[in-house]
Amino acid sequence: MPTNLYSEDLAPVPAGSRTWNTWNYAALWISMSLCIPTYMLASSLIEGGMNWWQAILTIFAGNTVVLIPMILNGHAGTKYGIPFPVFARASFGTKGANVPALLRAIVACGWFGIQTWIGGFAIYQMLRLWIPALEQLPAVFPASWGLATGPAICFILFWCLNMYVVYLGIDSIKKLLVFKAIFLPVAALALLYWAIHAVSGGLGPILTQPSKFTSAAAFWAFFIPGLTGMVGFWATLSLNIPDFTRYAHSQQAQVKGQALGLPTSMTLFSFIGVVVTSATTIVYGTTIWDPVVLAGKFDNKILVSIAMIAVAISTLATNIAANIVSPANDFAHLNPAKISFRTGGFITGVIGILIFPWKLVADPSGYIFTWLVGYSSLLGPVGGIMIADYYILRRQQLELDELYQHDGRYSYTNGYNRYAVLALLLGIAPNIPGFLATIHVIAADALPGWIMGMYSYAWFVGFFVSGIGYTLLMRSVKSVEYATAD
Repeated sequence: MPTNLYSEDLAPVPAGSRTWNTWNYAALWISMSLCIPTYMLASSLIEGGMNWWQAILTIFAGNTVVLIPMILNGHAGTKYGIPFPVFARASFGTKGANVPALLRAIVACGWFGIQTWIGGFAIYQMLRLWIPALEQLPAVFPASWGLATGPAICFILFWCLNMYVVYLGIDSIKKLLVFKAIFLPVAALALLYWAIHAVSGGLGPILTQPSKFTSAAAFWAFFIPGLTGMVGFWATLSLNIPDFTRYAHSQQAQVKGQALGLPTSMTLFSFIGVVVTSATTIVYGTTIWDPVVLAGKFDNKILVSIAMIAVAISTLATNIAANIVSPANDFAHLNPAKISFRTGGFITGVIGILIFPWKLVADPSGYIFTWLVGYSSLLGPVGGIMIADYYILRRQQLELDELYQHDGRYSYTNGYNRYAVLALLLGIAPNIPGFLATIHVIAADALPGWIMGMYSYAWFVGFFVSGIGYTLLMRSVKSVEYATAD
């Protein structure tokens, strides 16, 4: 087989090596859900105006929706033992699979930047207690960047630490992942304990905090993009879930495990974020949706230092495992002879800085409306195409050997399925005006209201437009290019 289509990492997992059971997948989602961005996801909804039950309902609904493509895409991984890039070859072509792989990689780069900012800011919150002058350093960046010098120094230092781990190799992070699995649940419960005891009356006053929306229209205007953002939070994993389900010993194991683990763990951990964030409104008179900022308000220097070091180490472990490995391999896949895993990791790190992550997490509108909704408009169409191809056109039947051949049925035209690329563009196009208005490239009031309304459903619009468009395009040329797929 051609070396650039087949390798040990991309090869189908033998049936005897598929040993993951229901609880393995439930544990996987519990581990991935317990992270600072999940907490910030929930608390950002509170900051945006929701009360506690509205925020929890939005998170549960979003994760239930994204569970559907998660399970559907996971089926191919379990049935054939193949990872995401190989599965994508069936619809996009042996070379065209790089298109969805790179879209996913760019999003992972963004998450790398966000996690790196969180870890760097945790270090800053610790150092400023011991070195107060760190807060008084003169500004060196343009005001439009919104980046103070002290946090910037800590961000760069933490970024360098991440890059050093990339240089050492992924094996160096295993022990840190164990630390994360122990620390984050303990830290979350500690914050919940603080919230209950810091507010007179315990949970009562927290759970009676009213919604800030003055009308149903105002609520729905925030709920719809909020729901899309919740779906977008795991949109990346809904595509590359075959990377994990290829190890399942049965379809039932991956379906039940994901159904048990994803919505429940996201909702429960988010509940802690909701309670703690609501408590900050009562205790401090302002809503603090970033747990790192909240911890920085505590008086005990030793306690804050320990907490911030732990957050930094935990974030480092999550960042390397979740946001470096995948994009590094995707970039390396473009040109294996010139781009190594290490080089791919460095590319990820540079792109992670260029997205200005500190601006995305500075307020909930940037986190939800710009980041989560924005990238969901790219990944929704990919999911629609892959699911339509596998379930509607191929009826869950793939020719495994030909997924690794340049001259097989999945080579299409020079390795690219132009109809998949066209369907992808069709799904992205309706969301472009709304995205440009959201990032202020064009004025929102210059667009018809329905355009911005449609952008609130970005993932859903892209998913169905691309899925339906791809199905119609492929069926229209079935006699020419698709006949051998049956």
